[in-house]
Formats: sequence, structure tokens, C-alpha cells
Amino acid sequence: MRLAVLEGLRLGVLTGDEVADVTGALPWQHDPDPLTAGWWRRLCRDFELVRPALAAAAADPASPRIPLDEARLLAPAVNPSKIVAAASNYAAHVAEMHEVQERTLGAVEPWMMEFDVFLKAPSSIAGPRDDIRLPPEEAASEIHHEAELVAIVGTGGKRIPAREALDAIVGYTIGLDITVRGKGDRSRRKSYDTFSPLGPWLVTRDEAGDPADMRIELDRNGVRRQHVAARDMTVPVSHIVAYASAVMTLLPGDVIFTGAPPGVGPIARGDKLRVRISRLGEMEVGVR
Repeated sequence: MRLAVLEGLRLGVLTGDEVADVTGALPWQHDPDPLTAGWWRRLCRDFELVRPALAAAAADPASPRIPLDEARLLAPAVNPSKIVAAASNYAAHVAEMHEVQERTLGAVEPWMMEFDVFLKAPSSIAGPRDDIRLPPEEAASEIHHEAELVAIVGTGGKRIPAREALDAIVGYTIGLDITVRGKGDRSRRKSYDTFSPLGPWLVTRDEAGDPADMRIELDRNGVRRQHVAARDMTVPVSHIVAYASAVMTLLPGDVIFTGAPPGVGPIARGDKLRVRISRLGEMEVGVR
């Protein structure tokens, strides 16, 4: 199933080239306030319980429908408690970062070349048709695109074994981890507003299949910049979940960026970034 968040924080299910508004099928009160939006986190946690009702509503001709190309799609992540992001998770990206750091820092930071996780501000989330806004205070810095596979936490938990970790995920979406290159903590440099575009929808775990089989692509102004198989991750999705949950409890609706593939590079005002991930879809965002 493909779940979309529509204008007004309503829930949609994709049906061909339309989106069916299935908000009324939720068995709990719909909360349209983005600062609370408990309905979304409950949906992530209890998706398997409500799936039959959502499927029935999506198939019902009486359900309100919007042509997909007219729908105002929002990010398929509403007020998560946190964004967890994996660093240095593709060997080829680690290799290219030596040159990037020499250019932007004047030296290579060895600790930044090792896999780990860090946090991004949830306020950096933007929708699949929103522009990335370049912060004026970083006008002299290189700001890079990083197309990534993103997992959305379902049941979540603490100290989740790797063998059970994918069962704690409700589904997957496409993400861009926009990054200011330079000195300072990753969390600050990656947390400006609009620096975490997500979308265009959430593909549930059963439909998405094995995340290792997905391919990630990014074009900047029509030129291919990133193209990689997710199985090239140094640490696979299941082990990212297990590792992160050993540190912090993963709550329903939390967002997990799984790491930047090689091919990262600068973005500038007027650019168009198109990201595709097999079985998930594609999104295109502008830069201003």
C-alpha cells in the first residue's frame, strides 16, 4: 500500500493515478494539528490493524478522490520525535569525502569517515514538492545534495535485534539529506529548515520488499549525479535499526535516513533535483 499525507494532514491511499482520501476509515479521531498529529504515529504503530479498513475505503467508489497530479502532497512523516541519520554508510562515499573535506575543511577528519548515527531536527522536514531554501548565512559554503533511502518506524522499540528490525519498520520513502559542508557538528549543518525533503509517499514494508534490492538515483538539472544499489551499504537497514535502537528508543513515526551514496555534490539556486528509488517512486524539488 502507498500512503500519502494530503493537504490538511489527511490520509490518502494511491489507487492508480488518483489518491483516495481514506481519513474517515481511521478508527480514532483525526488530529489536523501538525504539532500533535497523534493519528499519524498511531497509524505507523497500528498499521496492520487498520490496513483492512483503509483498503476497503480506497476501493470504495464513494471515497473522495483527487487526481495524483493535482494532489497537494505533504511529507509522509508528521511530527516525528526524531530523525536518525546514518553517516559514512557507503564505502565509495567515504572515499569521495576525503577530497571534499580537504577542499572545505583543509584536512580530513578521520572520525567522520566511520559509520555512526546522528540526529537531525524534525523541523527540517519538507514535502516532496517544496523547494529547498538555501540559508543566506551559508552563502559562502558548499551545500550538497545526498539522495537517500529513508525508513519510517512502525512499532519501533528498544534494543531491537537485527533479525527482527525490519518488522519494526512500517515502510519506506525517498529522502534528501541536504548538507552544509564545513566545520561544526553534523546535526547543525544538516538541520536547516527544508533540509530533509521526504516523499512522495510511504510505501509499506510488504509492497516495498527487501530494501537491499532498491536502486537510488539522483539527477541535478537532468544530469545523473548519484546511482547506486542499496545493497552497497556498509551497514544494512536492519543493522542501522538495531544499532540506533540500542542507543535510543525508536518511537512510531520516527524517520531513519540510511546514508548518502557516492556522487554527492553542490546545489545552487535554480537547480532541479530529481530523486528516484526503485519500487518507491520519484520526487522533484527545486532550490531557491
